[in-house]
Amino acid sequence: MEQKHKEAGLTDEDVVNMYETMLLARRLDERMWLLNRSGKIPFVVSGQGQEAAQIGAAFALNRDQDYILPYYRDFGMVLAFGMTVKELMLASFAKAEDPNSGGRQMPGHFGQRKNRIVTGSSPVTTQVPHAVGIALAAKMDKKPIVSLVTFGEGSSNQGDFHEGANFAGVHKLPVLFLCENNQYAISVPLNKQIASPHVSDRAAGYGMPGYTIDGNDPIAVYQCVKEAADRAREGGGPALIETLVYRLTPHTSDDDDRSYRTAEEVKEARTRDPLDSFRLYVKGAGLLTDEREKQLETEIADMINEATEYAEQAPYASPESALQFVYNEAAEEENA
Repeated sequence: MEQKHKEAGLTDEDVVNMYETMLLARRLDERMWLLNRSGKIPFVVSGQGQEAAQIGAAFALNRDQDYILPYYRDFGMVLAFGMTVKELMLASFAKAEDPNSGGRQMPGHFGQRKNRIVTGSSPVTTQVPHAVGIALAAKMDKKPIVSLVTFGEGSSNQGDFHEGANFAGVHKLPVLFLCENNQYAISVPLNKQIASPHVSDRAAGYGMPGYTIDGNDPIAVYQCVKEAADRAREGGGPALIETLVYRLTPHTSDDDDRSYRTAEEVKEARTRDPLDSFRLYVKGAGLLTDEREKQLETEIADMINEATEYAEQAPYASPESALQFVYNEAAEEENA
């Protein structure tokens, strides 16, 4: 029986929950592609192949007090932090009940106050300075809160990343920068994005530790993020963690990835699918039987079917609500 998870401080129950969340994220992602291709939802930003990094990191945080600032591929992370399948499906259908934005944002722009999921914007990397600001507030208030922000390796080239990392390093803020390096910034391969061997090499310039780890191994991600979070909580400052993953799908449902990578490359990457390798680990540890696996697939399918039907039938926002939360309505009423 494998004991790697126990050496990392994870219980058997933790590992099973991690696998179940990974599987749920993957099956939800796959359903959204089917809905898009059948013309029922307009857009998909996929996280297939990156679930292990997302869920390993989420489980390493205190999900009752820490903040996450996810980027648009983080289905697994927001599910682990408390968003439901129904809520994510409502967002994809752009319905009025969408908790992220009431149907005003594109899918993948996650935000939910009660679970401390801070909303993002379409321009990439804008979430990084916000994460640093939350960490600054936590330090000023002397609260043991860590903020974690995710982004792709392409985002690590944007000014927002460098300004945020510099500020966090100078002030030793409790923020973790988690790069999900999926090898492509839309169509631009990694070797045309950065000159250094690793994104994590940039950490030294900002006075923080940098780590490059296997993003296909959720236990390794958990261990690295947990140690960095504990260090940040104790006043040790930020860390830059680069998880090496591979985007198994096109950039979005509107992208044709055949124009910049070969089918053979993607096929080879699928042999390292983190969902498959973690399933083998959980089974090897004696924590998942074939019978339970079939039962789990049925439970998840039922959950996704129910959420799909609900979201498809749910009403759209009324046209009159388009300007809500744009202007200060209370001030307007006072001046009327």
